[in-house]
Amino acid sequence: MCDFMTLPPLPDNAVRLGVTVDDWRGAIRASGDALVAAGATLDGYTDRMVQVIDEFGSYIVIAPGLALAHARPGPDILSDALSVVTLAEPVSFGHPHNDPVRVILGLAVTTPDSHVTSVASLANVFNDSAAIPALADAQSVDEVRSVLGIPAPDALAEPAAQTDTIAPTGHPEA
Repeated sequence: MCDFMTLPPLPDNAVRLGVTVDDWRGAIRASGDALVAAGATLDGYTDRMVQVIDEFGSYIVIAPGLALAHARPGPDILSDALSVVTLAEPVSFGHPHNDPVRVILGLAVTTPDSHVTSVASLANVFNDSAAIPALADAQSVDEVRSVLGIPAPDALAEPAAQTDTIAPTGHPEA
């Protein structure tokens, strides 16, 4: 697995499993909608992700069954985040070797440097040939996090300092 510190956050509400879409546009929109739901992007970012494919083609299909939806940093990105969408039925993006796609990762980053480090970290995850099928078959957010090597958000929090509670009698509670 990879060093999660180089991957953007994966909020729980940015994971959508078993989604039904009609085509690649629907798959990209599902990925973008998850980023919007997580509060990481505005709707315009989803439109830009679609425009990237319209302009440059299916290069975002980076491995068999896997698309990395993204666009350049811009004002419609509020914070760095990942989304993960798995499809109930795979769709074609028009890639000559890596279609059809069942897993769409949405990547929203605020700087070009974070884009490079995030893509490199994701590449490390997918060096494991079992990663894409494991994501495609994931049944929970925890399974998705496990495949990507990302701990749950609460696992990243600092433990709260322990304090004694003073009861009204003036004695610490047990």
